[in-house]
Amino acid sequence: MTGPLRIGFIPLVDAAALIVAVDKGFTAVEGLEVELVREVSWSNVRDKLNIGLFDVAHLLAPVAIASSLGLGHVKVPIAAPFNLGINGNAITVSPALHAALMEEIDGDRFDPLATARALARVVAKRRKAGAEPLTFGMTFPFSTHNYQLRFWMAAAGVDPDEDVRLVVLPPPYMVDSLANGHVDAFCVGAPWNSVAVDLGIGHILHFVSDILVHAAEKVLAVRQTWAEKNSETVAALVRAAVKGAAFIEQPENRIEAARILARPERIDVDAEVVQRTLDGRLKISPDGAMRESGRYLLVGREGAGRPDPAQAAWLYAQMVRWGQTALSPEALVTAMGVFRPDLYDAAVGQSAGTADAPGGSFGAFAGPAFDPRDVAGYLASFDVARRAR
Repeated sequence: MTGPLRIGFIPLVDAAALIVAVDKGFTAVEGLEVELVREVSWSNVRDKLNIGLFDVAHLLAPVAIASSLGLGHVKVPIAAPFNLGINGNAITVSPALHAALMEEIDGDRFDPLATARALARVVAKRRKAGAEPLTFGMTFPFSTHNYQLRFWMAAAGVDPDEDVRLVVLPPPYMVDSLANGHVDAFCVGAPWNSVAVDLGIGHILHFVSDILVHAAEKVLAVRQTWAEKNSETVAALVRAAVKGAAFIEQPENRIEAARILARPERIDVDAEVVQRTLDGRLKISPDGAMRESGRYLLVGREGAGRPDPAQAAWLYAQMVRWGQTALSPEALVTAMGVFRPDLYDAAVGQSAGTADAPGGSFGAFAGPAFDPRDVAGYLASFDVARRAR
């Protein structure tokens, strides 16, 4: 191809491997000229990728699957040769909702089943009092944030379509929406949960790793037809992203990586907030309480960069569970085919079958173990669900 690669991204820390790959010159070493384009909403990123205004995108994993299936928009098959992040989201609640949940909780406040049951009691009290339903912000209908919120609530019998309101907000707008009282809580990626806590307007209730130990979050996405025509470029970009991830995962590089990501043209927040995210050490309450987790965001370690088709299958299963599509063996195959470990392996010189991949171990706090070979059986185990219309 000729000309610079145009790559769209949203200002989130899970774009780190991509941003560092460009700004540290790893893409240049691979012979690539790259223009990173900052966007606000996932619909903008998806649409510009689909019509060719972007060659590559930092994209929500479920959007890549939905695009390939033609759900919610035009059908454009997507290939994801690199996984930009495992985990990285959190659920943040307003001080008022946090107080209400803590008043109702019975058990460990970091146990998602205990908080979900507390939420169910809060919802019931509000209904009895004639109050408006609680409003939760999430980033997109086809998003991990949507599915993670639903998975958490539904484990305690809270129906996310009947008992609360779920609304779509671009990630950078979450904090203002909480401050203005437009939402009572939100699920979003870093750094926006930490920004809300630092402003004194939110409490981080859960890291997503409390809900799912290992959950694919964002992918490096390309149109399938473009990938076929530009295989060498795809391989070079994957290698650069692998180098970016490896740089970030070295503790001695965290300060520099945080400064790169914090720049105004990148994420545009304080570097210290970004570093907290990369270190997995976050302030969770305005009073300064801290919480550490080595699983908050995995950028490169534990094989995080290699796409795992079982993760795509789980995301497809959530689409079916919540009525966004009907279960189809053909669609499941298509969904799993979006995550391309073969392209990753070819780029890094790894033999198929030798990679250190999670193999679908999600570690969900509730429900049965997920088996992509029996999606129907998995879905049948849940009481709260929706049928596609």
